[in-house]
Amino acid sequence: MHDRLFTLRLFVRVARKGSFSAAGRELKIPQPTVSRLIATLEQDIGAALLTRTTRAVTLTEAGADFLARVEPVLDALDDAEHAARGGGRLRGVLRVGVSSSMAIRGLMPHLQAFLDQHPDLRVELLLDDLRQNLVAEGVDVGLRFGPLPDSSATAQRLGAAERVLAASPDYLRRAGTPHTPAELAQHSVIAGPGRLAHAWSFTRDGKTLAVRVDGQLSVSVNEVSTAAALAGIGIASMTLGACLKELQKGSLVRLLADWSMGDIELHAVFPAGRAAKPAARAFADHVAKNLGHMLIQ
Repeated sequence: MHDRLFTLRLFVRVARKGSFSAAGRELKIPQPTVSRLIATLEQDIGAALLTRTTRAVTLTEAGADFLARVEPVLDALDDAEHAARGGGRLRGVLRVGVSSSMAIRGLMPHLQAFLDQHPDLRVELLLDDLRQNLVAEGVDVGLRFGPLPDSSATAQRLGAAERVLAASPDYLRRAGTPHTPAELAQHSVIAGPGRLAHAWSFTRDGKTLAVRVDGQLSVSVNEVSTAAALAGIGIASMTLGACLKELQKGSLVRLLADWSMGDIELHAVFPAGRAAKPAARAFADHVAKNLGHMLIQ
């Protein structure tokens, strides 16, 4: 039974890593042993679970279905063992879905403390500014800004981030400084991810203005939006935490500070259909505790 469980866990790691050697290094077993155990598993099941090429290892249709069924069972077993130990040390793998900007600016300064607190836990950060399918991609907890769609997934509110406009001094010298939202129509903006990338809304004294904006550059990663603003390409809309250091140094200038663009809520989202991992809950609590400089509680 133990050998079977180990092989199933190995299959999950190969599937998630896309590599026999990477999974072997993680579990400290040689690559030939990984290949042999997976081949034995496929033989026992009677189906090919993985497609091997010289460049990558990918799931077959049967393998994807098998992974979707096996992974929650192994997670439940890990949770049961954790409960039986009386909530002892967290173990296993925690997969976190997060945007690149949040990972770089929010998580990295505080991640080591979480890892030190849970030395038997391995954390995988899946970087994507677009929202992952938590179940399909095996994400244990996703950190998501913005409104949540109707879903059976559970969520924990971690706080909210102030949305701001910023541009480099070089761009403002070249193009002028906008003093009203309407003037943004004459400026080049950097469009970020999301459906509202080309429409910005502003509120002041109970009055709301919606402004159509345009520019030569759009990006799918928020951190690149900050970099583009630093390069003088245009005006970017971002959370305060995504440009706080640059504003403090003066390499970016905040614009229209007397107008509100609204706050963006941050949630930790857990996949539907199963209880959240204890490690996922612990990670969400750690984020909420340590991101006070980026969030409004």
